[in-house]
Amino acid sequence: MKLDFKTTAFVFPGQGSQSVGMGRDLAAQYPVARQTFEEADSILGFALSKLMWDGPDTELNDTVNTQPALYVHSMAAYRVFTHLYPDLKPAALAGHSLGELSALAAAEALSFADGLRLVRKRGELMKRAGELAPGSMAAILNLDIPALEKVCAEASREGESVQVANDNCPGQVVISGAKAAVERAMEGAKAAGAKRAIPLAVSIAAHSQLMASIQNEWNEAVNAASIKGVEGQIIGNVNANVIRSAAELRADIQLQMQSRVRWTESVQRMIGNGIKAFVEVGSGSVLIGLIRRIDSSAVGLPLGNPSDFAALE
Repeated sequence: MKLDFKTTAFVFPGQGSQSVGMGRDLAAQYPVARQTFEEADSILGFALSKLMWDGPDTELNDTVNTQPALYVHSMAAYRVFTHLYPDLKPAALAGHSLGELSALAAAEALSFADGLRLVRKRGELMKRAGELAPGSMAAILNLDIPALEKVCAEASREGESVQVANDNCPGQVVISGAKAAVERAMEGAKAAGAKRAIPLAVSIAAHSQLMASIQNEWNEAVNAASIKGVEGQIIGNVNANVIRSAAELRADIQLQMQSRVRWTESVQRMIGNGIKAFVEVGSGSVLIGLIRRIDSSAVGLPLGNPSDFAALE
């Protein structure tokens, strides 16, 4: 094994990492992965695995499907890992946005089934919020957070707010909110020295006040789920701190709906706690790219396909 698990964290991706074919090779090679996809199909009552493997991508990219697809692929890969290496446990866990729920399930704070139902509910609620109050998001390149917070404050109006949604890494921050406010903030960011302001192809203003319409329903869904405390380290999105108790875990995934994903700070927290290597469990390697921009000395390895498991040896 290449990694020292005393200094290794597992991280779980969020939306944007999905692609048609995700998890297919994993299920073909490892029975425990195949069983995970079959279990998910049974819980959801439809063949999510077929949609993940065969598309079409328009359906896979619908947030009600994207979120459970990413969760199931991450959990299938994590189960393969625990099957192959039952004595190895990462020193810390964290997930980006939706990926925080995958981290909770991997830590056994949530059962696989409860986590999947919550993730599906999250996708349904966020889609509905986007229909009730359509918004937009944009990536802002090379403008620091304090400057961008000032831009967002100046671009916001009564009933038209915009805020920092994802602090992904130095030089890449996502803003979210009402479409007109996001457009004003994009212009303001460029005027303030941003290298680029790129609109994202979404109609959902994730991690913003536009999610307020579904917040109570989300809180109820989280409160109804069976969540227990954990012994290991989970780094939460909202405060970028270690969270362990059931109450802290619930609060973080509830508050996350309208709060900033503090990914840069989360990674810095893990590195400060002694983490040197990050394994991205599930689809793609988006988080590894962000982590390397946060700290170029960090080691990053993907873990979503059979070839990734072979590379771990």
